[in-house]
Amino acid sequence: MKKIPYTIRILAAVAFVFGVVTLFKAGSVLFGPQSARDAVGNFVPFVLWFNFFAGFVYIGTAVHMWLDRGCAMRGAVVLTGATTIVALGFFWHISTGGAYEMQTVWALVLRIGFWAVASILLVRRQKQRAAELM
Repeated sequence: MKKIPYTIRILAAVAFVFGVVTLFKAGSVLFGPQSARDAVGNFVPFVLWFNFFAGFVYIGTAVHMWLDRGCAMRGAVVLTGATTIVALGFFWHISTGGAYEMQTVWALVLRIGFWAVASILLVRRQKQRAAELM
């Protein structure tokens, strides 16, 4: 049985929890009572919908990380890029005078940062696995 680095296991666990929390929070605003929408303030719908769907990808990517599969790297890279594109759209929304909450800015920065770090670590792991096969 191959030994999976503890950093990858920790990363997978954090990504899994991140995904579950994302699904719960976004889902409660999208599908919950009006009071849930009121509680978050000026949310930006396309960011919220993206986060909801991304939550499923977080969980899937986390499972692949835990199992040490190469597709986890692709998932992390895609999440980094897609979240960055959504952030650019969000910042365009702000620049045109759209209402927003500062917590959305920090959440996007956190998400991009997390998946960028995950991408780097998983690229390194992929290279390590390739070297083991040689």
